[in-house]
Formats: sequence, structure tokens, C-alpha cells
Amino acid sequence: MKPAIALLALFTVACGGDSGGSNGGPTGPGGTPPPPGSTDQINGGMWGSRAGLIEPNSEAAVAALNGKLYFLGGYPASRVTQRTVQVYDIGSNSWQLGPPLPQPNNHGMAAGVNGRVYLIGGQTSDISEVGQVNTVYELDPGKGEWVEKAPMPTARSGGVAIVHGGRIYVAAGRPPAGSDFAVYDPGSDSWQVLPNLPSQRNHVTGAAIKGRIHVVGGRLGHGLSNQMTTVHEVFDPQGGGWTTAAPMLEARSGMNGVMAQGCFHVWGGEGPAGMFPDHDYYDPQGNKWVRLMDMPTPVHGIFGSAFENGLIWALGGGTGIGGNFGSTINQVFQPSVSCQ
Repeated sequence: MKPAIALLALFTVACGGDSGGSNGGPTGPGGTPPPPGSTDQINGGMWGSRAGLIEPNSEAAVAALNGKLYFLGGYPASRVTQRTVQVYDIGSNSWQLGPPLPQPNNHGMAAGVNGRVYLIGGQTSDISEVGQVNTVYELDPGKGEWVEKAPMPTARSGGVAIVHGGRIYVAAGRPPAGSDFAVYDPGSDSWQVLPNLPSQRNHVTGAAIKGRIHVVGGRLGHGLSNQMTTVHEVFDPQGGGWTTAAPMLEARSGMNGVMAQGCFHVWGGEGPAGMFPDHDYYDPQGNKWVRLMDMPTPVHGIFGSAFENGLIWALGGGTGIGGNFGSTINQVFQPSVSCQ
């Protein structure tokens, strides 16, 4: 019976409460009910946890590479931007500190490609309008040092980095860079400016789905803006144009997302009314969103995730609105749904 007991201790079924509970809307004072036309919640998998982070930073970037997750920069409750690199080994369920970043960074965009970790853009100040950078840093884990690469065409933070075909597409950002869109080729260490994102926004998430770049949600203004959106825009690298797909079930910002078993999972987020515990997935086969049970601890402010070892990794994040609530929690979700 011990294996069964251990499994039950490791995973908890996400339970969004009864019909009188949050049902996917913001929690806390001022929370709103789910939007008209939203779907009923389904189970879709199990939430659990793993070893907590070393430092409670939020507004940080995450990249996955070779069985490890790299948690880059961010800031704690003091809002002093950090150079800290926290490295999680999935196999051993353990953390260690990696080579510090060349400069403090929050709201950066990160990706793991071809044996290297990249940190792109971000900012050095906790003030939303201040300190955006266009820097690109590359880490070779084998050498253990960061190397500066060709800078991004524009300085920006709070966007999303999406890997497709060995290149890194970087979309959106805090004003005035909310429509910026460019792709970085690590092989040639060069950038190409692409057609602007139709809807300017920041604190978005996105994914590569069937050869196309999907960018969803976010907010339109600086700081904790109440101008949030459900927009879902899709870029075709072959044709070079943008189209739209089914909008998110609810407008929110600061959420995170990743592809798992053909589905695009999106969870968490924040708004002026409170935190979003929502966990939805987009089914590209039917061009529709499905609402899953809420995540146990709503978080926001983490840019990047991974689907590794059959688990979606939701590392760290702020547990309250704004930048003062960084945590060390390490949540995982084992999906039972498939869109393949």
C-alpha cells in the first residue's frame, strides 16, 4: 500500500469548489463571476507539488533544457531586481544556484534551444515604465557562463518567447513595445523584424501550435491595468500574416502557458480585482477552449513553462496581485486530456 499512499500524498485533484465558488473568476474582494458562455469545469488531470524554489522571486523568466528548468532573475517582496539563477533538476527533484545573470533582470523572456539557454529583454527596474533592455544573453550549461549575443531590435519586457523550428519568436511587451514582434536565429546570431502583433499588449502567453505562433490574453496598459483582453492571434511563419482564433474564456493577464499532449494549457494570472485560479486549455482541433478545475494556488508573474516527464511545471510566481508576493511553491499538473 505504500506506493499508493505516496501517490496520493504527491498529487491532489484540483477542486474548484462548488457552484457557488469562484468557478474560474478572480478571487478575493471584487471577484467577478465567469463570463457568459463559459464552459463547465472538468477535471482533466491532477495537481501536485515538488521541491520549492531557493528564493521567492516573481516576475521571472523560465526556460527548459535537457531535463532542467532555469528560473531566471525576478524580484522578491523587496522588489529589488535580482541576478539569481535557480536551476531545478527534474530527475532528482532538487535545486541549485546557477551562474548569476550579467545584470539584474525582471519580466524577461527565456527559451532553451540547441543546448543553450537564452534570456531575452526584460527590465532592470521594478517600475513598469523604467529600465527596459534589448539584451540577449546565452548560457552554455557546460561552460557555466553567460555570453552576450546580438541585441533585440527593440527594448521590451513582459512579452513571450516561443520556440519554433530552432528559432525564438518574441511577441508583445510593455508599452510602447506592445505590438513588437521579431524572431531570433541562434545559429546566425541575428534578428528579423516581423509584422506587428495586431493587438498591442503585455503580460501575455503563447505557444507554437502546428507550425504557427499563437499569442493569447494580456493587458493593454502599464502596471496592473484593468484593460485586459481575451484576444487570441496567430502568426503563420510561412505566409507572414496574422489571423485570429477562438478567444480565451476570460480576459486576464500575467498568466502562463505551455503545450501538453497537443493541448495549449493556460493557468493563473492577475487583475485589479484579484488573482485568477483559472486553468483552461485550447484545443486546436476544434478551435475551442475548455475550462479545467482551478489550480490549487493561483499565481502570476512567471514567463515560461515546460511539459517534461508527463508534467506541466508551474514554478514559483506571485500569490497576490502586484510584485510583492513572490513564492517558492513549485506546482505541477499531470494532464489526462489530449488534443492529439
